[in-house]
Amino acid sequence: MAITPYLTKKWLRTVAAIAFLAATAAELNAQGLQNTETVDRIVGSDVKQEEARTSTEAGKVSVAIDRTRENIGTVRKTSKLDKVDIVFLTDAARSEGGPPPAIETKIKQHQDDIAELRKEIEANALLFNAIDSRRVLAEDVLAVEFDDPGRVVIYAAAKPSG
Repeated sequence: MAITPYLTKKWLRTVAAIAFLAATAAELNAQGLQNTETVDRIVGSDVKQEEARTSTEAGKVSVAIDRTRENIGTVRKTSKLDKVDIVFLTDAARSEGGPPPAIETKIKQHQDDIAELRKEIEANALLFNAIDSRRVLAEDVLAVEFDDPGRVVIYAAAKPSG
């Protein structure tokens, strides 16, 4: 039996339709992050948030930015955490004009490391889902600090949603 252009087109359409249906079905089975219970199951960690002014947290943020290079490796290796604290530096949000000059200088000094840190956070399912559950974009993360075993503090130049 010879393969005709009609059969080839029909076969390609069939394969495309099956692929489309499979992709749609997979999307329907995915868990959304709208529900706090779902987030807790995905992350498996206690995710807390707080708001702070950059002036209050400047010392901690500055030290965390200085440690970005070493924290990148820790982010890469992190697969389980007991507690994730997200500190919203509300006065450093883009809508407020960005970080104050002292922090902005630190960010510029470590900009390549911070960019790499943000990529690693996006690649780490646990940390990405933790920040995403609080509507924090990776590009708003200024630094992370692993101050206790099983605990991370994420400093974000953002305001909480809502």
